[in-house]
Parts: sequence; structure tokens; C-alpha cells
Amino acid sequence: MKRTSNAHRSLSLLAAMVALFWPLDVGAQSESNTLAELDATWSEVSRSVAEGDFDAYSAVYHPDAVLVSFTDTTPISEALEAWEPGFVAARAGESQPTVDFRFTQRSHDDTTAHETGIFRFAPDTAAGEPGAQYIHSKALMVKRDGKWLRLMEYQKATATRAEWDAAR
Repeated sequence: MKRTSNAHRSLSLLAAMVALFWPLDVGAQSESNTLAELDATWSEVSRSVAEGDFDAYSAVYHPDAVLVSFTDTTPISEALEAWEPGFVAARAGESQPTVDFRFTQRSHDDTTAHETGIFRFAPDTAAGEPGAQYIHSKALMVKRDGKWLRLMEYQKATATRAEWDAAR
């Protein structure tokens, strides 16, 4: 019968533990990186709305993206055309719009994401909080060439301030 030294057993146990737990650490790091990238994308959306940066806002959408709003669908190119005057007004200082996001469910891997939550849009913060709209929304996203792009934006229904406050 062959005897195994304590040092050999310890190395074998260490190797087994590394093999068992290494993928979890890599997955957690990947998860953290993906969430940071998605958060940065949403921050860019907020920034572009506040500054009236239409080009940056448009660049967050896939060219074939679709807006689903309450009862109909629209190619994002048409929606962007309709929204552009608001960006021009913001850039000129004629309005101070804001948009913020809170999420209730976030599902993703390294190249695809489905985000569910509520966004708060205030067309002009100078007009005060009563102008804020709360909308239940979903976004389907893909990562292309290192950048997250929205394929679908679903503005599902109006939300309440209480729902907004309860979301993360």
C-alpha cells in the first residue's frame, strides 16, 4: 500500500478547492464587471438627456431597435426623430430635463441583458417635481464591440412615486 505524505495531501486538497471555487470567483468578477458596464450605460443615458446630447443618446440604441410603448411599437429611428426637439431645447438651455433609472430585476450574461424597472423622466426640472413621470420599463440589450446597445425599450405602464421609492 502506497502512503501519501501530509504535504502531498494538503497540496491535493488545495488544488481541489481552487478547482472547485475558482469558477465562482471568475463568475462573480464577470457579474460585477457586467453590472458596472450596464450602470455606466444608464448613466450615459441620464447624462445625455440632461445635457441635450442627442448623438450620445442615439448611440445607446441598436440601429434596428424598437420602442414598445403602452399599446404600439415604433422603430427607434422614428422615436428618436420625435424626441430630438427636446434634446435641442435642452442643449440650448431652454429646458432642464432629467431621467433616472431604478431596477427591480436585472438578468444578464457577458453579452446580453434584460433590465426591468422604472424610469423617472422630468421634462424640465426647473418646472419642479410635479412634472415628473414614472414609467415601468424593460430594456433588452446586447453588447457589440464593447458597447451595450438597446434592442428594445418597452415603456409598459405608468408607475407611482411609491413604486419608484420601493425600487432600487
